[in-house]
Formats: sequence, structure tokens, C-alpha cells
Amino acid sequence: MAALTQEQINKFWDDGVLVVENAVSAKELADLKQVFEGWVEESRSYSKDYGETLDGRPRFDLQPNHRSDKPAVRRVQSPEEVSDIYANVMRKARTVDYCTDLLGPNLKFHHGKVNSKLPGSATEVKWHQDFPFQPMTNDDIITCLLFLDDVTLENGPLEVIPGSHKGPLYSHWHDGVFTGAVDPNIIAEQNNKIVSCTGKAGSVCLMHASLLHGSAPNLSNHSRTLYITTYYAEDAIELSPNHLPSRFTHELVRGVATGKVRCSPYEMLFPAKPTGTSFFAQQEGTG
Repeated sequence: MAALTQEQINKFWDDGVLVVENAVSAKELADLKQVFEGWVEESRSYSKDYGETLDGRPRFDLQPNHRSDKPAVRRVQSPEEVSDIYANVMRKARTVDYCTDLLGPNLKFHHGKVNSKLPGSATEVKWHQDFPFQPMTNDDIITCLLFLDDVTLENGPLEVIPGSHKGPLYSHWHDGVFTGAVDPNIIAEQNNKIVSCTGKAGSVCLMHASLLHGSAPNLSNHSRTLYITTYYAEDAIELSPNHLPSRFTHELVRGVATGKVRCSPYEMLFPAKPTGTSFFAQQEGTG
């Protein structure tokens, strides 16, 4: 039985984005929040990025204005590697069923992360597409943004340009540097099409990997934390090094391994893997 209605499936492929409520149970949501709150409390003891991921970069990315009395954890890389609760949601949440409805029965996990904008956080995500960070033989790839908090117009929601996944793949290179962002003029020309993705905690925003998106700073007194997982059709093969590698990368989470590869035509420059903790450093011009 399908987890999404045909109307929802059609809307996703028309717009490249779909928000669905109750993507996790109340207990799953509470457990995810509790673990993250523990990480925020732990971060008070650190003045710079810390922890270690599979490729040796720090796991916990701290906002430049992070202080012990005002912690600002903005990203946790591959949280499912250090939390069974996150790993369980990555594999078993309704989010995964939504992706099989959209991409087919055979599904693999690509990477996961927590992105957080704590109250007053200056974190801004410049406009970009996900696919140029993770080129594969085909683009049946979905980024799933699970809302751990209510997401409102005031606390830095995801902003998208519906339908842009059907358009070109834009360059994220500028003057020989991979900035992780598109030319601002591209967005200015489509400014009237921008839509904010809001919803209650426990909702998920399903987003096609080629959709143009970004987000503004959190100017409210409420956190905006997302657990982000990316899934892809089993017959897509990765073409460049994973920018967020984990021991779960390419794990089959639904269906069977077919041994097939499917290709779609496109052309783009390979991305540059971040040398810093995360792609935030690339967008800020520091790594």
C-alpha cells in the first residue's frame, strides 16, 4: 500500500518539493530532539569544531559566534553513526516509504546530517542545488528534511523555487572556486516564484536533488532544527567522492540490489569536497 497519495506524488514531480505531516511517530520525534539537545549541551565545553567523521573532519560544526553561555551548533555530520536513534529513523521512518513511492522499491541511503538554527543564529544558506554536490549516473535522488521543531516564516525556513528541478543544473563554481552556491542573478530573475516550506514538528519536506533552494537566518526566539537524510534509486552510481561519507553510505534501506546501472544525460563540473567541517565553510569562502 502506498504511503503517499497519487495527488501527492504528482505534486512532488510537478514542483520538485512536497511537505508531508507526521513523518515520524511522537516518540521518534521526542527521542531525536532529546539526543540533539544533549549534543548542544555537550558543545558548551568546546570553543571550536570537534569530534571526528569517517574522513577525519570534525563531526560537530559550531557557528563562528558559538559561546559556552550561548551555544550554536549548526551542523552534526552523519549523526546516525553516533546515535542508534538517528540510525533507526534513517532506516525505518515513514520518510523512507515516501521515497520508495517516488523513486521505486529499491532504495539506498546516501548521507545524513542535522542542520540547526538556534534562536538568533546568523546561519544563512545561500541558494544552491544538491545534485552538483553529489553527481550520480541518474538524478533520482531525494533530500528529506525532517522538522524537529515547528518551522515558521520567522525561524529561517527552507525557501525553494518550485519546478526548478526541471531546469538546468547551474554552476556552483565562480572564478575557479567551488562556492557551493549559484550566481545570485539567477535567483533575482525568479524572485517572484520563491516559496517558503513551513510545517509542524514531525513533518518532512521531500525535495528533489536538482531543486533550487536556500534559507535565511533565524530571527526568532525559536529553534529550527532539521534531520536531513538523502536517499537515491538503487540503480544510480556515485561519480565523485561523497562529501559526507559515513559507514552507512550506500546502505540498501528498501528492496533488493539489482546489479543494474541507469544513466540520464547531463553535463556539469565535478564538485570540490569541503576541506573544512562542512559546506558552510565553502559558502563562507573559508574552505
